[in-house]
Amino acid sequence: MLTGLAEIRAARQRVAAVLRPTPVDHSDSLSRLAGRPVLLKAEHLQRTGSFKIRGAYNLISQLPPGIAVVAASAGNHAQGVALAASLTGRRSTIFMPAGAALPKTEATRSYGATVRLEGEVVDDCIALARVFAAEQGAHFVAPFDDPEIIAGQATLGLELAEEAGEAETVVVPVGGGGLIAGVASALHYVAPHVRVVGVEAAGAASMAAAVQAGRPVVLDNVHTMADGIAVRAVSERSLAHVQAYVDELVTVDEEEISRAMLLLVERAKAVVEPAGAAALAAVLSGRVPGSGAAVAVLSGGNVDPLLLTKLIDHGLTAAGRYLILRIVVGDHPGALAHLTAALAAMHLNVLDVEHHRSGRALALTEVEVAVTVETRDTEHHREVLRALAGAGYQAEPLT
Repeated sequence: MLTGLAEIRAARQRVAAVLRPTPVDHSDSLSRLAGRPVLLKAEHLQRTGSFKIRGAYNLISQLPPGIAVVAASAGNHAQGVALAASLTGRRSTIFMPAGAALPKTEATRSYGATVRLEGEVVDDCIALARVFAAEQGAHFVAPFDDPEIIAGQATLGLELAEEAGEAETVVVPVGGGGLIAGVASALHYVAPHVRVVGVEAAGAASMAAAVQAGRPVVLDNVHTMADGIAVRAVSERSLAHVQAYVDELVTVDEEEISRAMLLLVERAKAVVEPAGAAALAAVLSGRVPGSGAAVAVLSGGNVDPLLLTKLIDHGLTAAGRYLILRIVVGDHPGALAHLTAALAAMHLNVLDVEHHRSGRALALTEVEVAVTVETRDTEHHREVLRALAGAGYQAEPLT
């Protein structure tokens, strides 16, 4: 099942003409936060906004002329297959969940695919796509369980070996396992001294479950904002590569992913989807062993703008950049002015104020004020609470 170096090099020749070069950049600010050199592989700048075009084009370009392709995906794989089909002059049909994000469905159509919104989840779409492909005599393009898909994704590993020679560790997001299978295979052959660490969302750790069981297992459910790596089961093929070539698997939680996304926007000026930020989240949380240079693969940047707004807000909260306080003050003229003056003396920017005349244990002459202020971090939260207590206020943080 393992992919060989000859297959990887052949894939690189096939995909070279259609790929967009994606840089490996050193980030001084993220390095300081991580306490080790941090490099970012900007694969979110790849065509279709993710690494998926690599494997999709490598497979589809080898099919006999005239063969149509079918795939199932909620986003990145859909766009990679659609573009690869268009570049090779083929028809493509993509099954996507009925509730798939509008920007992703429209992007897939823009690459020339016929999009069918059927099924509740991707698993439903895969079943429908397989049946459709059999009926139409088309080729079903699996998202990760295919040797040509893995060989195509492995071209990213060859690039890392050339572009990040100082790397001690390469950190890769893990969903179904196609990307890490490819990257780890390539590095095994051309840079065996480099450690490979896979990162899963804590609520969708299907690869870790498979490694522990020694075989693919189906999770009862997955819970994560990182839909690009929310996979209930990996394949035997991707598991075999992980067992052979990957040094360690770690998980990150939702707050760590949100915080990484926010830092990428602020410090690296990079808009990355939750799955694409998972590798950096693991580095920043200290879950990646070692102190040498770590390359975080930013695997994709296809995020719905509406979701991005919510995720940035979630990231700001997780990073301690907001503090919501419940403060009881007297119900008389000037009480709110005194409170806001106290907040101003602490150089706090007030984002929101709400008055509540009824609430928990409020006396007739009291008013509850819920105030949201901007803060630097969680330590600043404690400083604000101490300062308010010193000013005579009983303040309770709200979550």
